[in-house]
Amino acid sequence: MKILFTSYEALAILRGGPKTQLLQTKFELEKLGVKVDLFDMWESFNPAKYDLVHLFAANISTHSIARNLFPLKLPIVTSPIFFTQHSSLFIKSIIKSENIIKSIRPGFYTDYGITKQICDWSKHLLPNTIAEAKLISGGLGQSKNKITVVPNGVSERFLKSSKKLFKNKFGLDDFILFVGHIGPHRKNALNLIKALQKIDYPSVVIGRNDNSQYAQQCISESKKSKNILMLDHIDNSSNLLASAFKCAKVFALPSLYETPGIAALEAGLAGAKIVITPFGGTKDYFKNFAQYVNPFDVDDIRKGIENKLNETPNSDLQNHIKNNFLWKNVAEQTLEVYKSVLNK
Repeated sequence: MKILFTSYEALAILRGGPKTQLLQTKFELEKLGVKVDLFDMWESFNPAKYDLVHLFAANISTHSIARNLFPLKLPIVTSPIFFTQHSSLFIKSIIKSENIIKSIRPGFYTDYGITKQICDWSKHLLPNTIAEAKLISGGLGQSKNKITVVPNGVSERFLKSSKKLFKNKFGLDDFILFVGHIGPHRKNALNLIKALQKIDYPSVVIGRNDNSQYAQQCISESKKSKNILMLDHIDNSSNLLASAFKCAKVFALPSLYETPGIAALEAGLAGAKIVITPFGGTKDYFKNFAQYVNPFDVDDIRKGIENKLNETPNSDLQNHIKNNFLWKNVAEQTLEVYKSVLNK
């Protein structure tokens, strides 16, 4: 079986969860004997070389590649990486309004309409959570028969990592940790930093600074507390990042939503307690092992972190992640979908 992986052009620039999802799925599929190529826009494309294409993300940034692949009759399997806090009914109403406007003025598109079109072109859809699956089915009008929930995963190396590297470099251990972009509002780093200011405990914020106004606010706020150490992005493959997760006592990810937050899975596998948003399907992954906090309420974020700091350590979450969400399990589920699509 030969598969082509593709996604949006800025994947390597933005880094983050989607890049990790794509590369780790590729790595584990190849262990299962599947040949996986990454799309190269500079290389002549021969669809006959591939059994199917796996597209990661269904949005405006991947619309062009999906639109051009669809006429080639090469089956497309899509991981939409789609979530919104709007209801399915709201999404349907937006798409209905879009269709009315397009009948009068062709060329009008909404973000939801673009995502729906990519899903329409796809033979099968692989949302990461049940909540995402419901939005795709109810809001974007996709048949439940073409939807299979395949979770995000985590590398086993985070279980086996050591504290030594991060501890020796920064002289810190047993701290509160955040890993993620600090620029996008969705990650809610500013409210987290405001909560950390109120907690007398060492904290580390690791995140790429995109020089946005929001990111600059985060940096400015972090300087108001002697307990907050701000570090630039550390690549997911780095042993230093794995060591940071191992050192963390609590990992906090109070985003506006997560599907589900790969960094939180990695931290949980390393042994950290998790404080996370309830929105986006996180409960599919963390069950009752995490503290869920209101991302819009700084005091609730603070209380949630303090609760986890005072909680007696145990390995329940670590074992849960190890037993259910390793990338090799994700790859096996993904391969079953490929086989199903190709056998139809």
